[in-house]
Amino acid sequence: MILVLYLIIVNLVAFGLMGNDKRRAQAKSRRVPERNLFLAAAIGGALGAWIGMKTFRHKTKHASFTIGIPALLVLNALCVGFVIGLYRAD
Repeated sequence: MILVLYLIIVNLVAFGLMGNDKRRAQAKSRRVPERNLFLAAAIGGALGAWIGMKTFRHKTKHASFTIGIPALLVLNALCVGFVIGLYRAD
């Protein structure tokens, strides 16, 4: 249950960061650093970041994002599967 709550929160944050960065880009304001976007994705928010990319049409022309975020999504899924496997083993 804690894992599910964590994943919901981190994915909402990653989604929000993408939207926030898109708004800042349009306003020519100070941007969210790319490393923060990747960090949110790496710690479990890759799905939220990917949905944010698609929803806001943001960072979709950057190879580091179009390849990196889906790769992190696969890594996130593997990690979640591993953690679930640990709980089932008990």
